[in-house]
Amino acid sequence: MSTQTMKSDEEFDQKCANPDGCKTIDLLIETSEKDLGGFTVRRVLPTRQRRMVGPWIFFDHMGPANFAAGEGINVRPHPHVNLATVTYLFEGEILHRDSLGSFQAIRPGDVNLMVAGKGISHSERERPEVTQVAHRLHGLQLWLALPEADEEIDPAFYHYPSADIPSAEVDGVAIRVIIGSAYGATSPVKMYANTLYVEAHLRAGQKITVPNAQERAVYVAEGELSSGDTLISECSMAVLSNAPTIELTATRDSRIAIVGGETMSKRYVEWNFVSSRRERIEQAKADWSAQRFPKVIGDEDEFIPLPQ
Repeated sequence: MSTQTMKSDEEFDQKCANPDGCKTIDLLIETSEKDLGGFTVRRVLPTRQRRMVGPWIFFDHMGPANFAAGEGINVRPHPHVNLATVTYLFEGEILHRDSLGSFQAIRPGDVNLMVAGKGISHSERERPEVTQVAHRLHGLQLWLALPEADEEIDPAFYHYPSADIPSAEVDGVAIRVIIGSAYGATSPVKMYANTLYVEAHLRAGQKITVPNAQERAVYVAEGELSSGDTLISECSMAVLSNAPTIELTATRDSRIAIVGGETMSKRYVEWNFVSSRRERIEQAKADWSAQRFPKVIGDEDEFIPLPQ
């Protein structure tokens, strides 16, 4: 899902700052709320100053949103190429359909990995059982840039129930290893590039040591952290330095996401398309305009037009 339109890879308006004298943080990214009609989204990545953290090239914080009965998420079919989407909910439910025939309700703690590869289309809506009553939605949606050798692989869909995602306590901090390996646990979620994604819940005063990776960042979905004298406020991301040991302290009860992985080559981003080749994005745009992408099975009647 791209809940906001990116017209080109030059239009990223988040506020960024380089904290003076902080040896553990290279960049602080502040998000701003965008109201999409009763639904708030904060875009974190990409920014002008930082396009990617490891293979992560897109990071949206959805909600929290409260919907009245009869309302909810209703994202019509749209396309992707050369990337993989990762959907992870804190609250609520989204119904995923795609052109492979996947039909999957995503619930809190589940991990939904949709690999676009050479091209896929999908929709994200809600089941009638959900929309007929007042409900709430809150979560993260991220995109992974596929390695250049895998950009044009066949599309695929993987769903991992919450019970399959490893969890543990590290010095009293509750963590889940969503993708990759950290804190002695390894996620079953399929990887292409070396990838890190960890969720942690910290009580005020608790500390966490960030796992090592070539590139790393921490996003504060709820609460507040500190690294030395530098505060990382709620709904902000700190892109971390290559310091060998980085310890973060919760100044309030906090829910955080630690993301990162191996350094990737340059990627272009436009609308729902990501690629190492600008001409591939132009081809995808032309294919979507001509409706040459495969249809979403069970949701064939509507689609989101290519933005002009």
